[in-house]
Amino acid sequence: MKTLIDSTAPIINVAVVGYGMAGKVFHTPLIHGVPGLNLHTVVSSKPQAVLDDWPEVMVRPTIAEALADPDVHLVVIATSNTSHHALAKSALLAGKHVVVDKPCTVTLAETEDLLAVAQHTGCMLTVFQNRRWDSDFLTLKGVLASGQLGRIVHLESHFDRYRPEVPNRWRDQNLPGSGLWHDLGAHLVDQALQLFGVPDDLMVDLACQRDGAVVHDYFHAVLRYDGPHPGLRVVLHAGALVGRPAPRFAVHGTHGTFQKMGLDVQEDALKTGARPQLDALGDWGRDPRPGQMTLYATEGASEVIAPEVPGNYLQLYAQVRDYLRGAGPVPVTTAQIRQVMAMLERGEQSARERRFVATSDLRLDPAL
Repeated sequence: MKTLIDSTAPIINVAVVGYGMAGKVFHTPLIHGVPGLNLHTVVSSKPQAVLDDWPEVMVRPTIAEALADPDVHLVVIATSNTSHHALAKSALLAGKHVVVDKPCTVTLAETEDLLAVAQHTGCMLTVFQNRRWDSDFLTLKGVLASGQLGRIVHLESHFDRYRPEVPNRWRDQNLPGSGLWHDLGAHLVDQALQLFGVPDDLMVDLACQRDGAVVHDYFHAVLRYDGPHPGLRVVLHAGALVGRPAPRFAVHGTHGTFQKMGLDVQEDALKTGARPQLDALGDWGRDPRPGQMTLYATEGASEVIAPEVPGNYLQLYAQVRDYLRGAGPVPVTTAQIRQVMAMLERGEQSARERRFVATSDLRLDPAL
């Protein structure tokens, strides 16, 4: 990888492409909150909306102008899924390091092309998998690492919301990469892979449930792990018509159960305009609804509050900063990017063919 930071250039200048929800709510405040990163440029067709929030930022009407700026080191693609491939490729070919919002692209072939370009240019390409830093997920990782639940046999990961109206936005149009499977599914699949690796196979059911929906707003995925984790079943589920959500996580093992209600609080905080600072987090990311464990022993069952780990989305950009300085790992690796995209494609195949589709080869292929 080419060197970016030296003693004479301690600041990494960042250009964010797109100022819709992803750019406005997530990327710009998180970049602003990480020391060593400078929110330098935003590419948007609505300059006043950007300047109202970030008066010191340079606003460019096209990505070409941002890429021509030698002061820009890192480009963040926060646009619609169908545009990820072309925009990220142009940035990589311009010699810029790139963060792409999830999913990386709309097909594995497009992702493979970007990874090949990144390797050729020596530039970083990583994906914005911020939900690795959800409080509930970090807490769950700690619970599993403690071994208190014994051998894990079942995990359900729900991301349920009640949003009965179909909004007028690209995510809800019948376009490649639209729908809930590429949206929330990209996060839930990534979390499952982080916990247990690639399953033996998976089955996915997709449906349009809201009045007027033209692309799926429901998915139910079952991942089977009969090889590396005997008997383990992982259920990933999301819907837009759930008025009383199920537990965010429900995990069952041979010695007990972990259950967590409610979603991570960071997204809602960012939507209110919060601007967290990595070096002054305070109560940022703390969840008011702790997870609960029911543990079984010879003397009976006991109820235990799981030790909470606060969420911290800023860590993703802190890892990007450190990686570009040669001081740490990339937050989402090439292999992880490939595996998530391959799982999303196999899930679409499963939904079309209404059957389990093998995925164990994704573990064995050295390219994945």
